[in-house]
Amino acid sequence: MFHKKGNIFHRADQGVVTPVEYREAIGAALSHELGGAGRAAKTTIKWTGVSERTAKNWILGYCGPSGENLIELMRHSDVVLSVVLELAGRPDALKSDRIEQVRKELTSILNDLDKICDKRSD
Repeated sequence: MFHKKGNIFHRADQGVVTPVEYREAIGAALSHELGGAGRAAKTTIKWTGVSERTAKNWILGYCGPSGENLIELMRHSDVVLSVVLELAGRPDALKSDRIEQVRKELTSILNDLDKICDKRSD
């Protein structure tokens, strides 16, 4: 359904993510993973090559990264990647990869426990 004053779709019917939701979600993801604005900005700058002001604007949710910069953020941050998939309505896209990663970690832990138990029995 179109808005009366233009060609804007209503969010409830289309599932469209608003610019505010996008900016806030990316900012929250960066803050959550990287810490406070200062430290998060430095890491964001390293990952993307943007200016300090731009990085802080992303973190504070004043604006969001462009496509190219978003790809760089997703390359380095699992949290940003997860947030983008959630916004896209695809939260299950990484579940099989995450399950495999957890299986490998658990196997490693079990192997370490077996070694510890073997040493105690000697």
